[in-house]
Amino acid sequence: MSGDTLPQFIRDLLNPGVYSHETAEPALIQTHISYVILAGEFVYKFKKPVNFGFLDFSTLEKRRHCCEQELVLNRRLCPDIYLDLVSVRAGKDGHVLDGDGEVVEYGVRMARMPEERMMGNLIRAGGLESSHIDALVRVLVPFYDRAERSREIDGFGTARAVAVNVLENFDQTREFVGSAALSREQFETISAYAREMLGRDELFAARIRDGRIRDCHGDMYSANICLADKVYIYDCIEFNERFRYCDVASDIAFLAMDLDFHGLSGLSGYFVRTFGEASGDSGLAAMLDFYKCYRAYVRGKIGLFTAGDPAVDEAVRASSLADAGKYFALAHRYAQQ
Repeated sequence: MSGDTLPQFIRDLLNPGVYSHETAEPALIQTHISYVILAGEFVYKFKKPVNFGFLDFSTLEKRRHCCEQELVLNRRLCPDIYLDLVSVRAGKDGHVLDGDGEVVEYGVRMARMPEERMMGNLIRAGGLESSHIDALVRVLVPFYDRAERSREIDGFGTARAVAVNVLENFDQTREFVGSAALSREQFETISAYAREMLGRDELFAARIRDGRIRDCHGDMYSANICLADKVYIYDCIEFNERFRYCDVASDIAFLAMDLDFHGLSGLSGYFVRTFGEASGDSGLAAMLDFYKCYRAYVRGKIGLFTAGDPAVDEAVRASSLADAGKYFALAHRYAQQ
């Protein structure tokens, strides 16, 4: 990646001399919305100044607010990982962390977790087992039990409210229809299936009556889970409540879909069965394919957005497009079931 495409403050923070703690050469990871710097025992996360409509980080104040929300919300599941808010300031000799000078950016400082215990790395190494799924379920069942529920939050579980999230994905990807990642037949089949399900109001009303609409995580899949000395589930949705106020089935379906994506359909089924039994959620199965399809389509959309970011290098762009195609194919499979 060319350093010329990065903001100056990010380039400065890739210098190990900036940090007050010991660190080797810092490493940068990018997503479509964040810069993440791995520096010694810590991780620093900064939000890109983007506005996708459903997400608005376009001003410094909005980014600060979302950083503060990120700390509060993620401490529900990871109180010892999410440490504090950091400021980047313009110093005499470049940008510094929490020093003197004008604030140019805010970020979140986190304790760094062991890379080899990240769920995605365990999957790639062939090391994910049913015991890991059991540990996840033991954390998730009480999390959802105590997660906030209210009349306002219940309102996000209606078919009409869910439709806002689902249907906007089709609007946001329409220009890509017919590309190598998303065929017209896939698009039409998936969108028709989603609309048919959204027309079944009683399914969604039953979930509300059963108390299954909660202040959830919103982004629960292997990239945001670490299976170390205990289970860490991090990086929840802080930027838009309507993606976090959702049916518990939507959260569960995301991880189940992710396991399917990685060829672990056996563990995916085991996860759904184990969670359903432990939580007493008898209505989970009726919603599962719908939310799996939705989640797979969202991941495909994010792959397209990431590939379109001029700051990412060619390798990231190519892998993002390839993954997008696989996610859309998976969403198509769910829609056909």
